Amino acid sequence: MTKKAFRPDVDAPEWKGGYSPYDIIKEGTIALVVVALLTLLLAIVFGSPDEHAITIKTWSNAAPVDFATTALSELNGTSTTAQYGAPYNHGSTGPQLGPFTLAKWAGVRISVNTVNDFVIDPLKSQPSQPALSTALTQWSQASSSERAGWVADYTKAAGKMTFANGQVMVNSTNAGPVPVFIEDLTQMARSGALDQALITQAGFYTTNYTMPLLFLADGTYLSGLADHQHLTGDQWGMMNETGSYPGQAWLWLYTFWYQIPPFNTSANADVLVFAIMGLLSIGLLVTPFIPGLRSIPRKTRVYRLIWREHYQNQEKT
Repeated sequence: MTKKAFRPDVDAPEWKGGYSPYDIIKEGTIALVVVALLTLLLAIVFGSPDEHAITIKTWSNAAPVDFATTALSELNGTSTTAQYGAPYNHGSTGPQLGPFTLAKWAGVRISVNTVNDFVIDPLKSQPSQPALSTALTQWSQASSSERAGWVADYTKAAGKMTFANGQVMVNSTNAGPVPVFIEDLTQMARSGALDQALITQAGFYTTNYTMPLLFLADGTYLSGLADHQHLTGDQWGMMNETGSYPGQAWLWLYTFWYQIPPFNTSANADVLVFAIMGLLSIGLLVTPFIPGLRSIPRKTRVYRLIWREHYQNQEKT
């Protein structure tokens, strides 16, 4: 029977050198204790970088005009959520990878109608109020063209919206029930009732915060806070914690692509970066099976640098 030829890229040669004792339990215990002490010490010195949660109540009290303007964008269909597309609605085709419309393949899985879900239904959950009840009835009995006309009239006048004496002020003349909707929704938000109404749409006991998070993201208040904390995409935000705290530094390779053309200006940046990282990950996985490439460590003799102490001892003996 012929002896099988030794393959340096695949077969490991038999070790014929000396051995040194190594207590892995001792080393592991020391490492665990040191890391635990360092973690405890750093936690005491620096504390937690977490900020208080931003709610719709927080937003509407800090920036009532921004909230009211965003509520109007949900009503007139110009908000980001209204135009997002899958998985929320059919507002757009969504991200594409070449000719492939990936979002449309997934379909609408979390149906969001911004007019009803963000404005009309929350207002219906309010205790009976004559003016609001009349406005809701007027809205429900109106045709689509009548509703569009009211919203267009209010939208035209909303460029000069102000907030004074606890009320939203817009000089509109033919907006139907829209002024009542925006005013009552703003008061509802400032009281905290809108947060609860948006959450409980999926049931009384729920942890689904999709609706309030989408509403918050449509305004400029949350993005302004993110910009101040250096958390936006053009600030390598995925790598940062709030303030000056470091975040997930291992994400640098992922966030790197968002900072360079064409990704930093592409509407399909997310799916393009996802595809590139997928290809790079596959390349990393198959590296040990690529002839020539897998031989680089052996041919460059980099192992002698890594285990230099061993080879120094070998040369002495």
